[in-house]
Amino acid sequence: MNWGNKLIIVFIIFAGLIGTMVYKAVNTKFDLVSKEYYKDELRYQDKIDGKQNANKLGNVLVSQTAEELLLTFPDEMKGKKLEGEVLFYCKTDADKDRKIIIQLDENGLQHILKNKLHKGPYELKLNWQTATEKYYTEQDIIVN
Repeated sequence: MNWGNKLIIVFIIFAGLIGTMVYKAVNTKFDLVSKEYYKDELRYQDKIDGKQNANKLGNVLVSQTAEELLLTFPDEMKGKKLEGEVLFYCKTDADKDRKIIIQLDENGLQHILKNKLHKGPYELKLNWQTATEKYYTEQDIIVN
């Protein structure tokens, strides 16, 4: 085999590798932090204010049983009408994200069935408000 044939083989292998890399790059799945990134960015000051308000309260406690997650809101929230949502944000797969409306029971607990969630790590983002104040907090959890 002469040097011309070897050169053609090298070019063919190189073109095949480049074609493979382009194919993989085009078909790679990537998830954005938020589909409405710019809209969320405009509301970021609300999140900062909510974090400051939540830091004045106690922490939201997360506990797990075999069937559900229990969110215990701070004592200052007991007896108040709360509105808001709980976002289970999965950093690795947007298909696993879940948004749940806050509906507290008479003891001030939020019950979330585990069968609505996939097992694994989540960033729990709580966004709630009373008649006068907005609150926001984040914490990492692992759903067993």
